[in-house]
Amino acid sequence: MNYTIPHEPPIIELERVYRSFGTQDVLRDLTITVERGETLVLIGESGCGKSVTMKLMMALMGPSSGEVHWNGTNIKQLSENELQRQRLKYGYLFQGAALFDSMNVFDNVAFGVRQNTQLPENDIRTIVHQCLRDVGLPETVCPKKPAELSGGMKKRVGLARALALAPEVMFYDEPTTGLDPVMTDVINQLIIRTRDRNRVTSVVVTHEMSTVRKVADRVVMLYPLVRLGATEPQIIFTGTPEELYECDDPRVYQFVRGEAEERLQEMASA
Repeated sequence: MNYTIPHEPPIIELERVYRSFGTQDVLRDLTITVERGETLVLIGESGCGKSVTMKLMMALMGPSSGEVHWNGTNIKQLSENELQRQRLKYGYLFQGAALFDSMNVFDNVAFGVRQNTQLPENDIRTIVHQCLRDVGLPETVCPKKPAELSGGMKKRVGLARALALAPEVMFYDEPTTGLDPVMTDVINQLIIRTRDRNRVTSVVVTHEMSTVRKVADRVVMLYPLVRLGATEPQIIFTGTPEELYECDDPRVYQFVRGEAEERLQEMASA
C-alpha cells in the first residue's frame, strides 16, 4: 500500500489580494505564500506596497478583496477573539523599534508578556533577561529609557520585546534603516540567529541588499502600480538571492545594483 504524506499548507498565504486607500490602488492581484521555516524577503522601491503587504499578512489591516490564510484557514472565518489569540504567534519589529518612551528597557520588553499572560513577575524577569541576552544586550540596560539608547540598541530591544512571547513568525519592517554597516550586519546576524535558535519563520521588508544576500531563502520583488500597465503583474521577481542577481529584467537589475540613470531620465521627461 502506498502512503501519501499530507502537504502542510503555507503558514501564511495571500491569495489574489487587492488593497486600495481611497482612490489609490497599492496592491493588485497579489498572491504570495510564506512556507513554514523559511525567510522570505520583500524588496522593491518606495511606494510599491511592501509594508502594506506585511500588515495584510499579520491581519493588521484587511484586503480590499482577496483572501488571507493562516495555516490554510481563511482569517475571515476566525472570530475576533481567535484572531487576537492567533496574532500572538506573530512578532513584529517596527521600522523605528516603536519603543514606549516613558518606559525603561525592562518594562518595554515585558510589556507584551504582562498584557497577554498571567505569568508571575519572577518568570517575566527571567524571560526579559533571556531575551535581552539573545539579542546581545546585558541586564544593565534594563533601567535605561529609550532616549539613552543608540539606534542599534533600540532595534535590539524591539527585537527582544517581540521574542518575549515566543512567536512562530517574525516580521521585520526595514530592520536596518538608519544603521551603520557594522550594526546592519549585527541585525542581520540576529535575524539569522533568531530563525535558527527559535525555529521561527521570518518575513523581512528591506531596501538593504546586504540583508537580502545574508538572510533570504526566497526573495519577492514588488513594483509600484503607478509604473505598471493595467495587465502587468505587480510581482516582477520571485526566487533565490542568487537568481535575483542573475535576473535580466532591467527593473530588477537596476534596483539590485542601485543604478539611477534610467529613473533620472524618466523624472526629467515627466
